[in-house]
Amino acid sequence: MDFSRLETSSKIGDGWVYPAAQPLSSGLLEVDAEAGHRLYWEEYGNAAGEPVMFLHGGPGGACAPDMARFFDPARYRVILFDQRGCGKSEPTVASAGPAVALRNNTTADLIGDIVKLRDALGITGKMHVFGGSWGSTLAMAYAIEHPAHCASLVLRGIFLGAAEDLDYLYQGNAATWHEAPYALTAPGAYISYPGEWGELLSVLTVEERRDVMAAYKRIFDMVPATEAERETQLQAAVTWSLWEGVISNMIPESAATGKFGDADFALCFAQIEAHYFANNLFIEPGHLLGSADVLATIPVHIVHGRFDQVCPLTQASRLVAALQGAGAEPATYMVTNAGHSAMERENALALTAIMDGLPTLAG
Repeated sequence: MDFSRLETSSKIGDGWVYPAAQPLSSGLLEVDAEAGHRLYWEEYGNAAGEPVMFLHGGPGGACAPDMARFFDPARYRVILFDQRGCGKSEPTVASAGPAVALRNNTTADLIGDIVKLRDALGITGKMHVFGGSWGSTLAMAYAIEHPAHCASLVLRGIFLGAAEDLDYLYQGNAATWHEAPYALTAPGAYISYPGEWGELLSVLTVEERRDVMAAYKRIFDMVPATEAERETQLQAAVTWSLWEGVISNMIPESAATGKFGDADFALCFAQIEAHYFANNLFIEPGHLLGSADVLATIPVHIVHGRFDQVCPLTQASRLVAALQGAGAEPATYMVTNAGHSAMERENALALTAIMDGLPTLAG
C-alpha cells in the first residue's frame, strides 16, 4: 500500500509569510533582586515600529526565534522574553531546582515583569499584546490590570484554566483506566490520543491516577537523594512534557518530539506548569471572564483551532460569550481547521493576517 500522499505534518513548515531573522538586540533584565530573577529578552523587527509584547505558553514554555515570524518586520517592534524559571532567563528550574526558580513565581509577578520590561525598553504608549495558550491567559490578566497599555489583544488557543479545563487535559478516564483503558467514561483529550495517554498514566500507580496532576506534582516536588530518584523525576517531567507536545498538533509528530523531549526544557515546562496548576494559576477563579467589561474596552482578536485538544474550543466560546455579555463582539474570531499549536499552518497564517490587518497605531 502506498501511504506517500498522506499528510504527515500540520505545521507551517516553509509556509511563513515573513522570513526568519536575527534579533536586533537582547539582554537580561533583573526583575527581582530578592529571588534573583533575571528575564532574558530579544527584540526583532523595526526598532522604531509599533511595539508587540509576545507572551509564550506553558507556563514554562519559553520563546524561540520563529515566534517573531508572525509579524511584519518593517512595521512591528517585537519583544520576545522568557518568563521566570525557564528558557534563557535566570535561574531556571533545570539549573537551580524548583525551590529557587519557583520562588516569587506567580501570575502577579509575571504581570509585574511585563511592566518592568516595558519600562526598561522605553515603551511608553500602547502596545499590542500577543499570546497563545497560557500566553492568552497572561495577556488577559495583564490587560485587566493595565488596559491603558493595550492597543489590542491577539489571542490564540484560549486557556481559562478552570478545573474542568485541566481535568479535560490531565484527568479524563484516569481513575478507571486500569479497568477499561478505552472506555469513554469522562470527557478528555485521551479520546483522541489513547496511546499517548497510556504513556502519561504509566508513570503512576492505580491509586495515584485518581488525581493525576497531584501525583505528578508530588514527583516534581521530591528532592532527589539518589540517582534513581533523579532519573524518576526526569522521566516524569519528560513524559508530562511529551503528552502536551504531541497532542498540540492536529497531526501528531511522535517521532519528532523537538523541545518537548529535551531534558532541560521538560524539567522547566513540567514543574512550572504543575506549580501554576496546583495554585489555580494564581488567579482568582472567575476573574478573567468576570472582568470581561474591562477586556471589552480593548480590541480582542481570537484564533482557536477547532481540533484543539490542549485547550478545547469551548474555552474560546466562553470568552466570546463573556465579551458579548459585556456589550462587545471580538474584533476577530477565527476558528481554524487546526489543533492547538501556534506553529500549525492555519493558526500561524490566521495570526499573521490579523497582525497585518490591525489599524496602525497613532504616534
